[in-house]
Amino acid sequence: MSVTPIRLMGDPVLRTPAAPVVDFDRELRRLVADLTDTMFAAGGAGLAAPQIGVGLRVFTWYVDGEVGHLVNPEVTTVGEETEEGPEGCLSIPGYTFDCRRHLYVAATGVDLHGEPLRVEGSHMLARAVQHEVDHLDGVLFVDRLDAEARAAALAAISEAEWAGAGAWVPRVEVSPH
Repeated sequence: MSVTPIRLMGDPVLRTPAAPVVDFDRELRRLVADLTDTMFAAGGAGLAAPQIGVGLRVFTWYVDGEVGHLVNPEVTTVGEETEEGPEGCLSIPGYTFDCRRHLYVAATGVDLHGEPLRVEGSHMLARAVQHEVDHLDGVLFVDRLDAEARAAALAAISEAEWAGAGAWVPRVEVSPH
C-alpha cells in the first residue's frame, strides 16, 4: 500500500489544469494504485491525481461499494436535472458545503491500459465524477458555490487549523478493498 500526502487548498497544483496521459506504462499503474490506496486511507469517495501533486488527467472513485478509475475523462451531463447536496473534498478536510451538481452524467475515457471506458451514474457517483473532473481542470468545489455561500465557505476555511500547510497524510487503517 502506498499512501501519498494529499495537497491542501492553497497549493498551486490544485489550480493548474492537468495534462492528458500519453504513456500507459508501469508509472501510470502505480499512480492509479497510489490514488486508490490514498483515497481509501482518507475515507474519500474520489481522488484526482493533482490532489497528490501529479498533474495528469486521472482519478479514482469509490461510491456505493464500487471502485474505479478513469484516465483522460470527458464528462457529459445527461438531462438538465440538478441536485444541491453536501459535498466535501480531501483537499479541504473537515468541511462540507452544499453544492449544486447535475444529477446524471456520462463520462468517457480510458482505463490504465488505454482501453475505452464509459461510466454512467446518478446522485453520488455523478457528484463524485463531476468533482474529480473539476480537479483535473484546476477547479475546486467551493468555486461552484453561489457568491454568498462561497464567501462564507472561504471565511470558514481560512480559519482551518491546516490553513497554510502544504499537505496531509491520511492514517493508514483497514482498507475496505
